Amino acid sequence: MAINAKKMAKFCRPFRIVLGLALIAAGYYTGIKWFYLGILPLIAGIVGFCPACAVTGQCTILGKDKEA
Repeated sequence: MAINAKKMAKFCRPFRIVLGLALIAAGYYTGIKWFYLGILPLIAGIVGFCPACAVTGQCTILGKDKEA
């Protein structure tokens, strides 16, 4: 089952931004410093770069489908 890369990219960036903001807000209100790691998905969503995809090489979000 193939995933449409354009639909995934439209969903992924806003999701990362919202997730990052939610984690930062949770860290601010609870005082747990681990939630400040939400800066990572926030930056990834704003910039449009996925560090996990760069490390694994498995990302199809940029339209690089590996179907042969």
